[in-house]
Amino acid sequence: MTSLDDYQWLFRKAPTMATSIGEDGRYLDVNDALLVRLGYQREEMIGARPADFVTAESAERIATELLPTLRRTGRLENKPVEFLTRDGDIVSCLTNSLVENAADGKFVRTVAMYTEVSDQRRADWKYRQLYRSTPAMLHTVDAEGCIVTITEHWLQKMGYAREEVVGRSIADFYSEADRKRMSAGRLQNLISHGEFINESRQMVTKKGRVLDLLMSAVSERDAAGKVCRMLVASKDVTERNRAEHKLRSALAENASLRDELERERDYLREEVNVALNFGRIIGQSPALKSMLAQIEAVARTPANVLILGESGVGKELVARAIHARSGRADGPLVKVNCASIPKELFESEFFGHIKGAFTGAYRDRVGRFQLADGGTLFLDEVGEIPIELQGKLLRVLQESEFERVGDDITKSVDVRVVAATNRDLEQLVVDGKFREDLFYRLSVFPIDVPPLRERSGDVLQLAHHFLQQTCNEFGRKPLQLTKGQAKAIQAYDWPGNVRELKNVIERAVILSKGNSLRLDLALPDSAHEELASSAVSLPGDDVVFTEKQMREMQKQNLVAALKQTEWRVSGKNGAADLLGIKPTTLTDRIKSFGIRKLK
Repeated sequence: MTSLDDYQWLFRKAPTMATSIGEDGRYLDVNDALLVRLGYQREEMIGARPADFVTAESAERIATELLPTLRRTGRLENKPVEFLTRDGDIVSCLTNSLVENAADGKFVRTVAMYTEVSDQRRADWKYRQLYRSTPAMLHTVDAEGCIVTITEHWLQKMGYAREEVVGRSIADFYSEADRKRMSAGRLQNLISHGEFINESRQMVTKKGRVLDLLMSAVSERDAAGKVCRMLVASKDVTERNRAEHKLRSALAENASLRDELERERDYLREEVNVALNFGRIIGQSPALKSMLAQIEAVARTPANVLILGESGVGKELVARAIHARSGRADGPLVKVNCASIPKELFESEFFGHIKGAFTGAYRDRVGRFQLADGGTLFLDEVGEIPIELQGKLLRVLQESEFERVGDDITKSVDVRVVAATNRDLEQLVVDGKFREDLFYRLSVFPIDVPPLRERSGDVLQLAHHFLQQTCNEFGRKPLQLTKGQAKAIQAYDWPGNVRELKNVIERAVILSKGNSLRLDLALPDSAHEELASSAVSLPGDDVVFTEKQMREMQKQNLVAALKQTEWRVSGKNGAADLLGIKPTTLTDRIKSFGIRKLK
């Protein structure tokens, strides 16, 4: 049986230089080959530290690179170490080291073997020293992406000490986004392909600062052509990227200002389309046909149009129809609500302003007249413009020219004006509240929009249209007007005109449960009487029904409610809810009448 002494004898007599190092980092034993090469006695080395017998550079390398790697991996392969002989000569070696653990995992010793290297190896070691001190951000990784060596400049940039870096995966220092991109073996796959040039990466310093880098790499391959190491050079472009970002932001802002006209035109055009239901005018009444004939007559001309009518009759829809039928249909239709513009912002809203023209003018602004260039400007509620500001509007209508607030450059525009009002402008002229010359400039061709009470033949058609439209918009199943509801709608006077009708239908849909339209909850109180009187149709007050007839009517009513609710008895929108009774009461009556679900 081989004894411990035999092992010690083999260790000491081995032809390769070797040492055994304890957990405290001191030599436990040194073999004869190393003692002969260095010129020391065994007693001089045992109990001492390796740093006492190597060059200063190797001592630093052992402390900052080799020991951290050994602790993490348990082994070293072909790592350079320079010993000093007793006479002061340098012996350049490559070490292969292995940590020996007991069966229970407890540390026993580290065995290190040394091979003296040739002049070429010593030159390589000097090259590595130059590599570390070069003023460039370089790192070398193995085939798995673990850092083998690294320059001081890299460490300074990243804020780490060498022992915190060597042996770790380079991906540990990537930004979170780059770590995800390089996960699942993609880093190793990139290394296996070899060289790359100017690939963007982000790395995070020890203090958390993100660096933008451009990385280029060359590879060292083994005899089989497989990449064993990769040298990566990084260029810090963080400040350059920030400067470029600022420049791009400035250029984007300029482009934004330059394109603002087109963007606002598109936005306003879409806004008008949505608000006006894409220009549909519904109805066949004589009053409506007369108005449509006027639209057709004036639309193709360049004449300004004044649309007159009560609130809610659809004056904006008429303006849309005039624009759509005109030669300017491909241009913008820009709306201005004159009543909503504060007096102090009137000029800016209509004509625009330049940056710094007044407090709060942080950038140039395009006015509505310039937005409408080549198209139509719709001045809604034109009668609300203060008289002291009407002269400014008159000038641009007469001369087609204006200046932005704060600017001395005159701009020309080609705009057709369609104005609308629910006020009596002629009376305002008499009262001195509206300029007579502006009135005549706007009312070259006046169009009166008839109120809904004069379009009785259109009311039901409009109601059906709004009902279908609202159900679609609200995601509801189609609902229908009953004969009684239709009669009530036609009998009502609609003082709020088309807008009121649309609002009533929308409220009715919102309040409806199941397939029953609750128009009774949406109509004004003045319309309830007609709706109530038409809800139940009886032959006359003098007609008397037998008990059997009354039960049959009640049964039919229950069946009708069940059909409307798809035979759902309880719950929200169920038949019991529709009838206004308890679900248990309805269940008892269904059993009493012997009602069964129809297939």
